[in-house]
Amino acid sequence: MNDNYKILAVFQYSIEAHVTKSKLDLEGFVTMLMDEKTIDADPFISDAIGGVKLLVHKNDFEKASEIYNEIRIYQKDENGNDFICPKCNSNRILIAPIQSKNIFYKLFPFFEKTRRICNNCKTLF
Repeated sequence: MNDNYKILAVFQYSIEAHVTKSKLDLEGFVTMLMDEKTIDADPFISDAIGGVKLLVHKNDFEKASEIYNEIRIYQKDENGNDFICPKCNSNRILIAPIQSKNIFYKLFPFFEKTRRICNNCKTLF
């Protein structure tokens, strides 16, 4: 990876990355995708190689992050309502990364309870 670029976001499939890349390109940011062709050739290895990475020039990273946070999709409940952060009342809620603390959850990660994280204040709930 070029030292002049930083990873802004990671996507499971390249089409998702292209949508966000197109928006940032229209705003005038210098962007590029990494591992796009590999995953297009075999989508089943996306998790193994860490997905398609959207790279943004490091000088534009902060502004690109602001735009990405405005356009990204946030979590909703089964009725289509926004989740609300208990600390800051934001509706910018994402699924938190899995933190398998014991061998059982490492072997069977689907048993671990889904946790959410606020994209504003980083509160886990």
